[in-house]
Amino acid sequence: KYAKLSSTRQGKDWSAMTAVTHKELLPGVRLTAIRTSKFKSCYMGMTLLAPMDGQTAAANALIPMVLRRGTRKHPDLEALSAALDELYGGFIEPVVRKKGETQCIGFVGSFLDDSYTPDRSRILEQAAALMGDLLLRPAMESGMFCTGYVEGERTNLIDRIRAQINDKRQYSILRISQLMCAEEPYGIDRYGDEKTAAAVTVSKLWERYHALLASAPLELYYCGSASADRVEKAFAAALEGLPRAVRRDLPGCLVRPGTEGSAPRVFVDKMDVTQGKLAMGFRTGGVNAAHGALPALMVFNAVYGGTTTSKLFMNVREKLSLCYFASSMLEKQKGIMLVSSGIEFNRFEQAKGEIMAQLYACRRGEIEPAELEGARRSVVSSLRTAMDAQGRLEEYWMGQAAAGLNERPEELAGRVSAVTKEQVVEIANGVELDAVYFLNGKEA
Repeated sequence: KYAKLSSTRQGKDWSAMTAVTHKELLPGVRLTAIRTSKFKSCYMGMTLLAPMDGQTAAANALIPMVLRRGTRKHPDLEALSAALDELYGGFIEPVVRKKGETQCIGFVGSFLDDSYTPDRSRILEQAAALMGDLLLRPAMESGMFCTGYVEGERTNLIDRIRAQINDKRQYSILRISQLMCAEEPYGIDRYGDEKTAAAVTVSKLWERYHALLASAPLELYYCGSASADRVEKAFAAALEGLPRAVRRDLPGCLVRPGTEGSAPRVFVDKMDVTQGKLAMGFRTGGVNAAHGALPALMVFNAVYGGTTTSKLFMNVREKLSLCYFASSMLEKQKGIMLVSSGIEFNRFEQAKGEIMAQLYACRRGEIEPAELEGARRSVVSSLRTAMDAQGRLEEYWMGQAAAGLNERPEELAGRVSAVTKEQVVEIANGVELDAVYFLNGKEA
């Protein structure tokens, strides 16, 4: 498999090796093309964007899974696998993501870059054509999706929704997101809910599929050695016949600045677990991915709980031993921060109080120079690591697309490096606790 060859070339500056272009190929169809000689593989994506909606989320999530089962030319998984093998063992996978209040569904694929094929054959056009076939020319029966494919993938989707409870740490994060944003589109799960998924029929899914093709924004992505002009032609040919009846722009992500003086809401679930899970949801004062203070928010998160040298890790976990783990994470598009921790059942109040105490310390400016510098370096390192991994780089640009932004990761890293302590303190004073979720034991 070509994946064994996909290590990056070291020792060269990213900016000097890349050219990033954005171009609208069709109404509502935008291509982000990154030309670079850094990788031995090329990475591609076709992603439809839709507003998070409880009535359509499950059907939307089901569509790429059904499409991946086969095309008219390659009507089953065996035929598709053979076609991919002919492209030096490339892969194409369905993806369902949530960026802010936008559901992102489609495909990503990775193939041997043309410059590394033994016979210098042109893979880009063939790979783009195969992805286009998956999106536009699915295997059909009776003029619609194959019934067996829909029923099988519907069962898989329901199983996937149910299985989220198995990882209790991730489940607690999911629950605080749902409860905290219950009246907002962000509270909808990226897969939808089990009841709505079970109600999806072949005809309903076919209708939803065509509605998305006709009007949903389509983000195309390429990262590899080919020129932007060649990439544009390859994708344009692959998408020939794409219906574009109406162009619909995505609504902006709802960002609430704070809790407006209300007391934090507390939610408790009881399950047969041996360790409690405490999750806390904070509003960031209106700062999100599109806000000029984003770099300061990212550094604050790193100081507070985003790294193994953060205040939550060093004090709540290490020094006081109140948690088995304690960390914070940002949902940049939405403008919220989530704290996740594992605790003994009887330490709920103590752990919650100390997590808040670390926020108050940040508000008072109790941040050592080494803490600030370490946080800045951690965020910059994370951005630079993304530039060295094609999957993470595509994820970054998908987030930018959902937020309507074009800032390159190295540009954001430059702004992060300039963040001051005063800016971090200002962010900390705007962060407010909105909701608390505690997964408790049945016998506690």
